[in-house]
Amino acid sequence: MIDHSSTIDHDKMMQHVRTHPFPLVFATISGAHLYGFPSPDSDFDLRGVHLLPLETVVGLSPGRETVEKEGIYDGLEIDLVTHDAQKFFTLMGRRNGYVLEQVFSPLVVFTTPEHDELKTIAVGCITRHHAHHYLGFAATQWKLFRKESPPRVKPLLYVYRVLLTGIHLMQTGVVEANLVLLNEDAKLPYLNDLIAMKLEGPEQGTLAEADLAFHESEYARLTAKLESAYAASTLPEMPSSRGALNDLLIRLRLGERTA
Repeated sequence: MIDHSSTIDHDKMMQHVRTHPFPLVFATISGAHLYGFPSPDSDFDLRGVHLLPLETVVGLSPGRETVEKEGIYDGLEIDLVTHDAQKFFTLMGRRNGYVLEQVFSPLVVFTTPEHDELKTIAVGCITRHHAHHYLGFAATQWKLFRKESPPRVKPLLYVYRVLLTGIHLMQTGVVEANLVLLNEDAKLPYLNDLIAMKLEGPEQGTLAEADLAFHESEYARLTAKLESAYAASTLPEMPSSRGALNDLLIRLRLGERTA
């Protein structure tokens, strides 16, 4: 397995994070670097949670619930997107696997004690119905892959990453977004070649000869496997962490942050 964390320039990441207009609860790396297949020219996708001031949220204006910041530091492109804690915590209470992947991302740029608390709380947000998130996301990526000519490697890898993440979550209750790690269990030999193409080629790299019939068959097979894993899953029907999320949000709003 390639350790992509060794290629992360933390100082440049923090330059971008420090210019955020609001205090952060955490900022982690998502996207291709988290998924285990960044191209040499891939930018860095940072995601996280910010905290709007109390005087903003109690007023008539909703404030900046989402902040998007792009920057280039000595050729390193960084895209930072954060949500206010209330919006992010609300998403955590729904069947949104994307925000859970951000919370649990091992590629941490900025963290706080509240981030650690949030990871504990997030376990109680996982339900069997998160399968619907991954089924829908996979279908969207598959349509993107099929409509392009020539077909690109990136959306095809996203299809496999999303399906394997969903299957793994249904079977284990663990959020794992790294395709290299997921394939250690799935053992799909063709994924190694696809990942190598993405790692060694440009971000917009294409498949010279895409075996569309084969990949369509695998897409259908893994979709059915995720549906079966959903049906057999013993994960909870509903999240159990709403009260803990509410308590953490109140403490954050009142400035009662852990030292």
